[in-house]
Amino acid sequence: MTTTLSYPATRREDCLEVLHGLPVSDPYRWLEDDNSAETAAWVAAQNEVTFGHLAQLPARERLRARLTELWDYEKFGVPFKRGGRYFYTRNDGLQNQSALYWQESPEGEAHLLLDPNTLSSDGTVALSGYEVSDDGCYLAYGLSGAGSDWQEWFVRDVASGQDLPDRLQWVKFSSAAWTPDHQGFYYSRYAAPAEGETYKGANYNQKLYYHRLGDEQAADRLVYERPDQKEWGFGGVVSEDGAYLVIQVWHGTHQENSVFYQNLATPDAPVIELFSAFDASYEYLGNDGPRFYFLTDQGAPQYRVIAVDIRQPEREQWTEVVPESGDTLQFARIIGSWLAAAYLHDAHSQVKIYDLKGQFVRSIVLPGLGTVAGLSGGRKDEETFFLFTGFTNPGAIYRYHLPSGENSLYRQPGLHFDPSEFVTEQVFFTSQDGARIPMFLSYKRGMQRNGQNPTYLYGYGGFNIAMTPAFHPTSIVWMEMGGIYAYANLRGGGEYGKDWHEAGMKHNKQNVFDDFIAAGEWLIAQGYTSTPKLAIHGRSNGGLLTGACLTQRPDLFGAVIVGVGVLDMLRFHKFTIGWAWVSDYGSPDDPADFQALRAYSPYHNIQPGAAYPPTLVTTGDHDDRVFPAHSFKFAAALQAAQSGPAPVLIRIDVRAGHGAGKPTAKLIEEWTDMFAFLVDALNL
Repeated sequence: MTTTLSYPATRREDCLEVLHGLPVSDPYRWLEDDNSAETAAWVAAQNEVTFGHLAQLPARERLRARLTELWDYEKFGVPFKRGGRYFYTRNDGLQNQSALYWQESPEGEAHLLLDPNTLSSDGTVALSGYEVSDDGCYLAYGLSGAGSDWQEWFVRDVASGQDLPDRLQWVKFSSAAWTPDHQGFYYSRYAAPAEGETYKGANYNQKLYYHRLGDEQAADRLVYERPDQKEWGFGGVVSEDGAYLVIQVWHGTHQENSVFYQNLATPDAPVIELFSAFDASYEYLGNDGPRFYFLTDQGAPQYRVIAVDIRQPEREQWTEVVPESGDTLQFARIIGSWLAAAYLHDAHSQVKIYDLKGQFVRSIVLPGLGTVAGLSGGRKDEETFFLFTGFTNPGAIYRYHLPSGENSLYRQPGLHFDPSEFVTEQVFFTSQDGARIPMFLSYKRGMQRNGQNPTYLYGYGGFNIAMTPAFHPTSIVWMEMGGIYAYANLRGGGEYGKDWHEAGMKHNKQNVFDDFIAAGEWLIAQGYTSTPKLAIHGRSNGGLLTGACLTQRPDLFGAVIVGVGVLDMLRFHKFTIGWAWVSDYGSPDDPADFQALRAYSPYHNIQPGAAYPPTLVTTGDHDDRVFPAHSFKFAAALQAAQSGPAPVLIRIDVRAGHGAGKPTAKLIEEWTDMFAFLVDALNL
């Protein structure tokens, strides 16, 4: 390990407030001012130390070369059909951003429709959303800059490849829903933020609009708003028959949502509240006239498919199409007269085909243990495309014919490694309270359990998000070095449905940290690794995970990476979309929730004089999902508290956000730095 570093001096201020009768110190609150010269100087000084340290690590250039080589493979998006055209994304390997293409048939000539790489010199403008009109003639697309969640939307003529004059601003958390006449689309946006609040201000009062092609945005028709419910958001979907506008009403990150609709055949028809109680999750799948299909966890913690006649919407009139099973029904698609249902069985995918009466037809035979994404298609189609990926499978596209069940490999990238050299196994371990937790382990064939294998343990554990097998070039690099890539399926996620999620949220959040700590202890007890060789990493809610585990068990880990984390659990709700996370974390304004949050908040549980393992905090200066001040304050406090010789660094990426749309060049640089840090910290 390298020598002890000298960190920039960080000013402490006397900031003390009493919350629910408890005095709370916040000496680095001044770092929340992202527009101040002092904060900018602090960021520059920290980066100078961090990048200076990382640049001299001996493994760095070797890692960069191998990461670049492994990253250089074709990446295809799942094709979908609009009109007579097939659309998909493709990255030739090292392009900063994937480009959008179309072709006349699955075997036809590819036509480039939109290449985001031409829109910025550094690749930081990303195609962050798009929707093609049903006739395949128009593309509505959203662009984001420097990793921000904010989007600008434009419209392109597919045949000519030229943009129309349309431009929509201050769009966030929205898609586009074209009307059947192809003359406009529905979208959602916020009011323009106040000066200086673009990347920091809280996002409230989203509104649903209709934009007609050729109109100025100021002329867009307001379709729906709820000024009495500032936290509600709206996602518009037009039914495939063009008869209805279906409005998915979301409330922060609550899984429970509402569904409204409007009859588009009747001018100025009222918006009808179909489900308004926020009592369950309801995802609209499609319709047969007034018969609407939904994926829901109402009465089914692991989800089912129901049909609701909007003329008789009472619950006792609902029809169950596909009942709940022992596996979690993750998502479903109506394609032609079939329903394709993707299940999670112990966190890996299975796909079953039903007819629309719920009769089982067949299962799709998958090539192994992995994850299915996509299943594109609509009511006029007889085929679907899907992506299958795993820890050593970078993502093959399959074409599936629903009437016959024929499944054929459509596209598969070339590789710069031999997948047969690696093994993936699924294991189960017991958490502190006796819960049985699954975990995937991938490593080189022939690995010995000698307690000396460098182990990279990754987790998330929140927001009903399932962590399923996925390929990343970095895992191959790690395994080639003799390492174990461990992927833990913690409570709080969506692997086993609603009950599993709720077991790791709000006052149960400590279960998630206990699960992750138990994963590390199990890996050591089973002889896979040892503390000096065990590294943990998580991003976003996973950054909260590693930050909390670092402060609770600094003795257990050989190195820690805290990525874009939620780290100040007493103020997370005051910035950007942070208020929405109250559904998973609880509210700091509630006395009981406050006590639970204060007990594990990473920023508030750093112990002065403690010896912490080597720690790297990462964030982006344009992160308007998790405000970067979380990372700034945590790193400052950890540096001040550290009594041991291990480095505590913060890597602040400039012109970068939470992660979505990050260009390939920046991703390779970031992973090169993280792995060089781990190689040094674990003495590999």
